[in-house]
Amino acid sequence: MDGHKYSYSREFYDQYAQSQDKSVVNKMQQKYWKTKQTLIKVTGKKEDEHVVASDADLDAKLELFHSIQRTCMELLKAIELYQKRICFLSQEENELGKFLRSQGSQDKTRAGKMMQATGKALCFSSQQRLALRTPLCRLYQEVETFRYRAISDTWLTVNRMEQYRTEYRGALLWMKDVSQELDPDLFKQMEKFRKVQAQVRHAKLNFDKLKTDVCQKVDLLGASRCNLLSHVLTTYQVCKENVSMKSEFSVGSYVSFCVRTTHKNRQDTCMG
Repeated sequence: MDGHKYSYSREFYDQYAQSQDKSVVNKMQQKYWKTKQTLIKVTGKKEDEHVVASDADLDAKLELFHSIQRTCMELLKAIELYQKRICFLSQEENELGKFLRSQGSQDKTRAGKMMQATGKALCFSSQQRLALRTPLCRLYQEVETFRYRAISDTWLTVNRMEQYRTEYRGALLWMKDVSQELDPDLFKQMEKFRKVQAQVRHAKLNFDKLKTDVCQKVDLLGASRCNLLSHVLTTYQVCKENVSMKSEFSVGSYVSFCVRTTHKNRQDTCMG
């Protein structure tokens, strides 16, 4: 009785060990073909044209995603440089205005009054120009938040998808290799082919799900960026128009004042 139990337990353990060995071998084979597919991708070797063509839509979405990722970084750098240029221009404009006012105060002629008026206009314009930094700072913050949240989230999904794509294409290589040596009359070979085929179907199911997620997220990412830029740049455009209008009005007022003063002095001279 005890011997029967021992025999039964040993048979059960042997079957369990064999199944585990098969599972380990299967996992090792999966890793082998996945690694081989990774090497093919890294080295740039030509892949099956039909497999590549089936992912044409996905690759187009990935190209759009990388474009959004790249241009957002370029936009942040441009905004930062633009702000530095505005500050530098405002400072130089203010210094020039102060210089003209200082020199004009020492000159009692009409030219001196003209220099003072122009200097005041330049100082006023330099102060107004700094107002552009407010919408630019907001634009920078919005784009940076967009990059850290929306783009980063999409990037994580893209990475997961690429892992599943590599696994799926590796499984296809495995099935192709098995099918080349397949003999339909041999049960073991057919059984092996069916297992690999099931692995391909499972890998494709995972890949297709992530493929759909990536395409949807990239579409949403592009639309979100358009809405973001449309909203924030509208604020910047309004601010820029106000700054330009005030600066032009200021310069025009001072020039008009100088012209009227010069004309009046000439009339007084002629009458005298």
